Amino acid sequence: MILPDVQATRSEVAINLSRVGVTNVKKLVKVARENKRPIILISTFNMYVDLPSERRGANLSRNFEVIDEVLEEAVKSPVFEIEDLCGEVARRLLKRHEYATRSEVHMDSEYIVKRKTPMSEMKSQKVVKVFAKAMAERDDNIRVRKVIGADVVGITACPCAQEAMKEEAKKELQDLGIEQSKIDAFLNKIPMATHNQRGHGIVSIEVTGDHEVSLNKLIDIIEHSMSTMNYELLKRLDEHQVVKNAHCNPKFVEDCVRDMARRLVSGFTELPDESVITIKQINEESIHQHNAFAELKTTMGKMRAELKEQQQLEQEGNQVKITCGCKD
Repeated sequence: MILPDVQATRSEVAINLSRVGVTNVKKLVKVARENKRPIILISTFNMYVDLPSERRGANLSRNFEVIDEVLEEAVKSPVFEIEDLCGEVARRLLKRHEYATRSEVHMDSEYIVKRKTPMSEMKSQKVVKVFAKAMAERDDNIRVRKVIGADVVGITACPCAQEAMKEEAKKELQDLGIEQSKIDAFLNKIPMATHNQRGHGIVSIEVTGDHEVSLNKLIDIIEHSMSTMNYELLKRLDEHQVVKNAHCNPKFVEDCVRDMARRLVSGFTELPDESVITIKQINEESIHQHNAFAELKTTMGKMRAELKEQQQLEQEGNQVKITCGCKD
C-alpha cells in the first residue's frame, strides 16, 4: 500500500516560510579530545529548513534521520568540534529536503570544566553553557557557515560605588588626623566596599571553511574578562580571596565587553579578518531590579584595526612624554 505524501500537496495559502522544523531534540554527543577521554554532552538540537510556497509541509522525520546518522557516524569517527557536527547536519538536511534552499541547526549543551580554588587549591566542577550553530545555503553548491560560543558566569564589582566609598573613607581618615601618605598607602592596599553582580559573559564566533575555535580557550577568555571567577566550592580563605580579587578589579559591564574583545584578538590570531564576533555581557544587579547590558557585534578585522590604532596612539603619547622629559 502506498500512503499519500500529504506534506507535498499544495497549501491553500501559498506563502514561503522562513523556518520549519523540530525543536528541543535531546541527544548524547561524544566529543573526542587528543590523549584524553572523550566528553559526553547532553545536548538539545533545533533543526530547520525553509519551505517553498507550493508545499503544505516539510518532511520532519528526515530531520531525525539525519541527526541520528551523523551522531552514529561520530561514534565510529570521533567529532572534535561541535560546530563541525552542526555543519554536517545542516549540509545533510539540504540534501534530504530537496525542496529547501536553506537549513539551520542549533545545539545547546552544558559543559563541565574543572577549576581550583585560589587559596586551598581544592578541585571543583563548574557548569558552562556552550552552543554551536550552522547555517547551510544552496545555490550551485552548498555553503556552510558555523558558529561556536559559550556563556560563562563570573563576578563583577561596581567601580562607581567603590569610588564613592573610597572618598568617604578618605574623609573619615583625614578627620582622624591620619597622614595623607598613610591614607594613600592604606587605600591602595585595602579595596573599598562596593556592590557585586553575577555576570554572564557570552561570546560567539562565526567562521567559514576549516577554521577551528578552541572552546576551552574561549571559556578562559570570558572568565578572565570579569572582575573574578566564581566557584562551586569555597573554604573561608578562598572566599576571602575571591571577594578581594573582585574588589581589586572593579569593572563596568562595558569594561567586560572591551576586555573580551582585546583578549579575543590576542588569543585567536589565526582567525581570518572576516570572522563575525558577537560579545555580550549581562550583569544581574544586586541593588537594582534591572540588569546591565553591553554588546559588541563586529568582525575580527575591525577589532584588530581599532586595537592597533589605540596602540599607535599610546606609543605616540609615550614618545611625547619622553621628549618632554628630555627638554626638562
